[in-house]
Amino acid sequence: MKKRIAFVTVRYGLDINGGAEFHCRMLAERLAGDCQVEVLTTCVKDYTKGGNEYPPGTGIVNGVTVRRFRTEPFDRSASDYWARKAKPARRLRMFLYNIGLLHPLSYIIRTWRWKLDEDIEYQKHSIFYSEEMVKYIASSKDSYDAFIAITSDFAPFYFTAMEAGEKTIAIPTMHYAKVSFRASLSQAFSRIRYVGFNTTAEQKLARRIFGPGVRHSSIISVGIEVPQPADWEQTRRVFSLPDRYILYIGRVDRCKTGDMIEYYTAYRKKYGDRALPLVVIGNIFRKEEDAEGVMYTGFVSDAQKRAILQHAELLLNPSKYESLSLVLLEALNDRVPVLVNGHCNVLREHCRKSGGAILYYTGKHSFIKGLGRIVSDQALRASMQERGKEYMEKNYSWDLIMPRLYKAIDEVTGETTGK
Repeated sequence: MKKRIAFVTVRYGLDINGGAEFHCRMLAERLAGDCQVEVLTTCVKDYTKGGNEYPPGTGIVNGVTVRRFRTEPFDRSASDYWARKAKPARRLRMFLYNIGLLHPLSYIIRTWRWKLDEDIEYQKHSIFYSEEMVKYIASSKDSYDAFIAITSDFAPFYFTAMEAGEKTIAIPTMHYAKVSFRASLSQAFSRIRYVGFNTTAEQKLARRIFGPGVRHSSIISVGIEVPQPADWEQTRRVFSLPDRYILYIGRVDRCKTGDMIEYYTAYRKKYGDRALPLVVIGNIFRKEEDAEGVMYTGFVSDAQKRAILQHAELLLNPSKYESLSLVLLEALNDRVPVLVNGHCNVLREHCRKSGGAILYYTGKHSFIKGLGRIVSDQALRASMQERGKEYMEKNYSWDLIMPRLYKAIDEVTGETTGK
């Protein structure tokens, strides 16, 4: 009998392009050949607004059974109220972490009780809370061999841990951010059987926050999909792309882009006519004021995205909040140099472990310097291109990733998958 595995994620679908959601889909589709895989998710499509855009019920997406559950009506004022009520505990936990006390305290206080009830109420008043999903997990957990809950930022992760923690493999995709210090997560991690991290930097972060709450863990991570690129000449005409350009791919809001536009403007001021334009690909949630040299493409297909990436001089990842960065791996696979935000420990780990395949910046000056070096130094570019491809193949091939996932499943179920 094939093992029955349920992935739990906030959104799921071919038209959902969030990093964690795509992470879930890649694992689920590959696991489906050897296990009976289902995905438990919500009917939400737009994570900024909530609402049940997908119909509830069961369907098939790329050969994987998907069960969608309606979320509760979202009340922004109620959500904000409970967020304010829970905030003091989160702020205190973050302060204790920053002064090095949260980790030793976690051995004394494994579950943070102060403001826990308020934080649970905040979970119940969030965009992705589905009482139907919680009841389904509680009533059906005995029919599944394991649950794989992805992304600790949102309510489905917490309630999966509470209802089926002893059968749960968590893939938290954590980063150093306020949400990681919520009181309810200390309770969730104390119940989770196994945790699969994307990087050692993420694993260290979780251990420093939750201490013995992270019982059994390993690095599982994920690989990438490599679609055939679209015809380059046609793609270039459709989006009016220049011959040479810098590229950003991702959500267009301050959470992800940070100071990228400001720093890029300073780069153009220094280099003048020699400055390369910046092409921005991604859904625009909070567009900044138009800046000289910045081109927004809006939505592109996967094939078009790969064609545009392959022809970029370099890729920028300005986010402070990453647990892996799939787009970075895609760039390395296509031998595109990458410049990243050095304030993100995960991205700095990529820089260190890749042996110079990736460069980082920590402010405006180093951003401008890094761009200038990668664009103008051909020997540096060639070195980054080769080392990046090698780093990708040695660390993120599916031949490495899937055995790690099977091992985690075996650990939770107590039986081998035969893989």
